[in-house]
Amino acid sequence: MPNGALRSTMLFVAGLMGLFGVAAAAAASHGADPRLLGGASAMCLAHAPAVVALHAGWAHFRTAAIAALLLAAGTAVFAGDLTLRHFAGHGLFPMSAPLGGLTMMAGWLAVALGAFFPRR
Repeated sequence: MPNGALRSTMLFVAGLMGLFGVAAAAAASHGADPRLLGGASAMCLAHAPAVVALHAGWAHFRTAAIAALLLAAGTAVFAGDLTLRHFAGHGLFPMSAPLGGLTMMAGWLAVALGAFFPRR
């Protein structure tokens, strides 16, 4: 995928993350146990603006693309696992939430490392 298409895709994904975050928060406020959906909502609403910021700073540091991909993928796996646990009673696959969390941490590390890899 060309860099420009990836950049546009990440903005689209960030919008979907924000949409899902708000929808999960609303669903959590109407359910018996809001913990799982509340956690999924929090992760989506925390990472969607970060991906938007990476979209904005794409041209300024070399790790923006990998950081955006890691944050988006990690959030999807983590939030997907919590959401499936809420509605179906089981997760995506064994250790999916920890994998999603580690992937998000790797995304934040890529953001931090971007300080040392500016575009010239």
